[in-house]
Amino acid sequence: MTGDLAETIDAFHRGLFHVVQPKGRGHRSGMDAMLLAALVADDRPITVADLGAGAGAAGLAVASRLPAAEVVLFERSGQMADYARRSILLPENAHVAGRVSVVEADVTLRAKARNEAGLPDESFHHVIMNPPFNDAGDRRTPDALKAEAHAMTEGLFESWVRTAGAIMIPGGQLSLIARPESIAEIIDACGRRFGGIEVTAIHPRDGESAVRILVTAIKGSRARLSLRAPLIMHEEGTHKFSPFVDDLNNGRAAYSRR
Repeated sequence: MTGDLAETIDAFHRGLFHVVQPKGRGHRSGMDAMLLAALVADDRPITVADLGAGAGAAGLAVASRLPAAEVVLFERSGQMADYARRSILLPENAHVAGRVSVVEADVTLRAKARNEAGLPDESFHHVIMNPPFNDAGDRRTPDALKAEAHAMTEGLFESWVRTAGAIMIPGGQLSLIARPESIAEIIDACGRRFGGIEVTAIHPRDGESAVRILVTAIKGSRARLSLRAPLIMHEEGTHKFSPFVDDLNNGRAAYSRR
């Protein structure tokens, strides 16, 4: 933890990299970001776009685990983009700093405006995203920074997935984490842009309802949708993570497509 009470410096992947995050306000990254990063299973020299990157946890996790990956963190909020820049500059992140950059941009922009904002067409092998997940009608938070990060606007998945399809090379992979109730919107947004959709439900324990879904898809693919075996987070009767989920959370394994 930093000496500034308004922020913390948090270790991920058992201390392999660190992230500066706001304390008590804004969006704080955790396991969702680590599971999202685990969806990039590609040892080649690749370019990765992290849309709505926040302080950069998911993108930094990709760069930390994959030494050939170049990652661009796209974030609309100036405050959160500043946290991402400061995260990259931490001494603990020196091993990834040269491969991670920040672009302050609205990922919902279209066409020429999107390109001019730094989101160039057909430039990335992978696009990852953890979009806002709260319905606009949910109880509002007095924290404006958190509200901006969490409030889902109408057509959100359509606009974010449209941008992902535009900035990705043909055959590139889209990866995202979301709440289960968003599955229909995600599939609809993928439309003709992406195929080979693979969906994995994440359950806290056996017999409990899913709390998240992991989704991957390939640009231009015509393969059918696939529902994969669920991931169970915790061992029965405990708060301990299952060995595989713990490996995903700590950068020791990737969640590869079938």
